[in-house]
Amino acid sequence: MATTSTSRSHNSTAPRIRNAASTLFSDNQSLISDIRKAITMMKNVAVDLEKEQQSEKVKELENSILELLETYDDCARFSEAIQTIGSNYIPSEQPTDFKRLLEDEVAKSKESSPSMPQNNPLYRQFKEAIWNVHHAGQPMPGEEQEDIVMTSTQNNLLNTKCPLTGKPVIELQNPVRCMDCKHIYEKEPVIHYISTKKPHPRCPVAGCPKILQVGRVVCDALLTIEIDEMRLASATNINSTVVEDFTEVD
Repeated sequence: MATTSTSRSHNSTAPRIRNAASTLFSDNQSLISDIRKAITMMKNVAVDLEKEQQSEKVKELENSILELLETYDDCARFSEAIQTIGSNYIPSEQPTDFKRLLEDEVAKSKESSPSMPQNNPLYRQFKEAIWNVHHAGQPMPGEEQEDIVMTSTQNNLLNTKCPLTGKPVIELQNPVRCMDCKHIYEKEPVIHYISTKKPHPRCPVAGCPKILQVGRVVCDALLTIEIDEMRLASATNINSTVVEDFTEVD
């Protein structure tokens, strides 16, 4: 009887841990989203200051953004650690030190992918925006034009089209992202795909080995922001290629 009771307890513990991890992950993603919005706002302010040639204040904002990006990276690692623990947690007879688990996972993330705020695409976008105030169309110092084109169109979206519908990500009505492989889909088609491909619905992206789960295909806090950024970048690129004909016709 005791063994059966313990087994039931273990069976109910894992789902509770997953739910708690999902809630923490969502809350932390909201914080990451707020940091990203703050960086975008600071970039816009810096552009206005650069137009007024207030370089010292621009430099102060740049330093503040670098500090924010350190926090941004820490939050991203924390989210990854929460996600990993929620997915892999197995109950045992001994009490679990979740604080230690989180610290260990964050440490592993730092070792496997050490990050520098200066290498963050958001910082690159800030530098590019400031440079373009007075030098639009010119290569930044030490860089080729091709590098500028490549980095100015960078984004954090792994795929630009839904692999199931073929529709561009910026046109999806209900976009969701797999927490495991980071691929993006239209919600209804991917839920239907998961239900029809049981028990092992593999991600439909060619070469992706991840198995999709309904509870891990979600619209996280950053997804809508990143799609909006891609939509804005696409609109900007289109507008920049439009050539107006000012030829006067008698």
